[in-house]
Amino acid sequence: MSTAVPHYRHSLAEYVAIEDQSPVRHEYLGGEIVAMAGGTPEHAAVAAAVTTLLGGQLRGRPCRMYSSDLRLRVLETGLATYADASVVCGELERDPDSPTHVTNPSLVVEVLSPSTEAYDRGEKREHYQKIASLDAYVLVESSRRRVEVYRRENGFRQEVYGPAETVRFSAIQCDLSVDELFDLAGVR
Repeated sequence: MSTAVPHYRHSLAEYVAIEDQSPVRHEYLGGEIVAMAGGTPEHAAVAAAVTTLLGGQLRGRPCRMYSSDLRLRVLETGLATYADASVVCGELERDPDSPTHVTNPSLVVEVLSPSTEAYDRGEKREHYQKIASLDAYVLVESSRRRVEVYRRENGFRQEVYGPAETVRFSAIQCDLSVDELFDLAGVR
């Protein structure tokens, strides 16, 4: 009869210490530290285009656009992660246990890839929806002109936008043209 090896659960402090020294990004949930997948050039181009288009519109306003370097924490579930892009309005609220993590995004954007699509659509979306400040969760495909939006005001029901359509984000007073987004990213 074999004996199971006990599984080690990391503390948030251990995760932060590892993350601060690692060249690879990780997510943290329930004591588990999991490496995040790297993206394709198309994935990176779409994420950069979202940041450019929304960030330009936010200039001079009380909301700020952040790249994938911003660490996010869902206090209710314990998830510590990175989004491909996010917007925070007003003062940053930091995790009391990890001041490098922000807890109050208004908008979170994930660019879908084959290896993360199911997670981004399912479990990760469920985590994000527990953030009280979150107005919209946005999923952008990197291979075709499609943007999905889940808004708090609609009970986080899916809205789909395609070619020649524009997404209006009332909470941050910004518009995102699907065609402009994909043209800027160089995705046909």
